[in-house]
Amino acid sequence: MESETRVGSVPEAAISTPEESARRRPWLTPGAGGIGSASFLADVGHEVPTALMAGFVTTTLGAPAAALGVIEGISDGLAGAGRFVGGALADDRRRRRTVAVGGYTTTAVLSALIGVTTSAVQVGVLRGSAWAARGLRVPARNALLADVVPAAAYGRAYGFERTMDNLGAIVGPLLALGLVSLVGVRAAMLLSVIPGLLAAVAIVYAIRQAKLPRAGERRRLRFQVRPVLRGQLGRVLAGFTAFEVGNVAATLLILRATDLLASGHGTDAATRIAIGLYIAYNIAATIASFPAGGISDRLGRRGPLLVTVAGVTAFLSSYLLFAVSGPQVWLLGAAFVLAGLGIGCAETAEHAAVAAFAPEEIRGSAFGLLATVQAVGNIAASVVAGLLYTMASPAFAFGYLAAWMALALTVLLWAAWKTPGTEPVRTRQPTSL
Repeated sequence: MESETRVGSVPEAAISTPEESARRRPWLTPGAGGIGSASFLADVGHEVPTALMAGFVTTTLGAPAAALGVIEGISDGLAGAGRFVGGALADDRRRRRTVAVGGYTTTAVLSALIGVTTSAVQVGVLRGSAWAARGLRVPARNALLADVVPAAAYGRAYGFERTMDNLGAIVGPLLALGLVSLVGVRAAMLLSVIPGLLAAVAIVYAIRQAKLPRAGERRRLRFQVRPVLRGQLGRVLAGFTAFEVGNVAATLLILRATDLLASGHGTDAATRIAIGLYIAYNIAATIASFPAGGISDRLGRRGPLLVTVAGVTAFLSSYLLFAVSGPQVWLLGAAFVLAGLGIGCAETAEHAAVAAFAPEEIRGSAFGLLATVQAVGNIAASVVAGLLYTMASPAFAFGYLAAWMALALTVLLWAAWKTPGTEPVRTRQPTSL
């Protein structure tokens, strides 16, 4: 009888399945912390020259605005190509580490050297090369993060990384403003190498703390697209593609707000208000990223897809507001915040989904293909929506973007329905003696 009391009194929480035990394992490992720190520091570093680029090219160097457009367009294209190649490189664990460290270091140095250029051509070469290196490192970083956290915590880990990245996007421009007032534009760009190199140090720290098994023989470089597109991962990426083709650059949101507010507030005041709304967008994205990851983990295998659905729904609502709203600041503010919440949820869940559904041997390629889809989709969204904004109407442009979000919503719900849910957690019942 005494033995029966002892066995029957064991708390249910103490007897759990392997899945439940995995969920309780610490996810903020030194490796995850190092990768999150690298994302924050890298964004701080390259956002300084990015924030100063327009004025530097057009005012300091005296180049036309068209030159700035060419530089940024080529750089974005090289970044997209770099992400695709980086995915194939990241399939090999040894290359994965080398590409991550080299990508952070190269981006930091080349971006900072823009401060010593004397022509727009030199700026273009450095910016394009820096962005290609930045693209190469993205799949390696994302694959490394999947290496250093348990699978049950992918959502929180990628949410943390996205939060740190978004924080860097807020701090970087503020740092640029402070440095310009103290040391000038050129010196500010040169000093941006410091946080960039600290990001590389953080990645080295993450790799060393991760205690990953030693890599075997170097794998042959292969661009694996067809294996990534098979089965459930292919359905998931189809939904992500539809989302990214409708995920327009935030500059179009700022333009829409400025146009609507200019008649009642004047151009200068409208511009300031629109920038303030954009800051609210970044803050919303920062706040949403980590909770979105936590929710994704709690919802099991369908979690990343359902969280992406929530993000797409927020974007759909935001675009509809941009299409129909007038010059009411509060309504535009709601549209910006919804878009920020959408990107915070969607980016986190996209990475968690790829980490969860991609086999380890092609995880780098899967992240590379996702990053390529993000880059190419964003360019397509911005180009087409920009043309529609000018040639038809702003309402038509945002209606077009909303249609892509509706399609993405449909595909992602289908993919979630096709994903088997996790079995309910069962606790072992005490044995009667």
